[in-house]
Amino acid sequence: MHFAITPLYAALAAIILMALSFRVIRLRRSLAIGLGTGGDSALEQAVRAHGNFTEYAPIGLILLGSAELAGAAPGTLHAIGILLIVGRAAHAVGLSRSRGASAGRSLGVVLTFTALSIGVVVNLTHALGY
Repeated sequence: MHFAITPLYAALAAIILMALSFRVIRLRRSLAIGLGTGGDSALEQAVRAHGNFTEYAPIGLILLGSAELAGAAPGTLHAIGILLIVGRAAHAVGLSRSRGASAGRSLGVVLTFTALSIGVVVNLTHALGY
């Protein structure tokens, strides 16, 4: 079996990760802060948006890839992928624009945890032979 769907979402996740990384790099250069945030709130938000993405996207992609490897239906795989990518993008935008609660962050959390939950159920179902 080969991966046909997971690479699409892995590539989209990589694009988001690079955009978030470039934002941190740009701010670090302009502020001359090589490590940490130096107390700068904009840099702190950028670092957390990047960090939060790296905390959730990998497990989502692992669940997606293992579900694909197990033979899950393409529609289910695309649902996981779309929810994960849109969720992580919404969360990154929300966190980048607001230090507090925001619609983007809230939507991002809901979509991401929905993707993860579907991925968990699909993988457990296949692993346990149901």
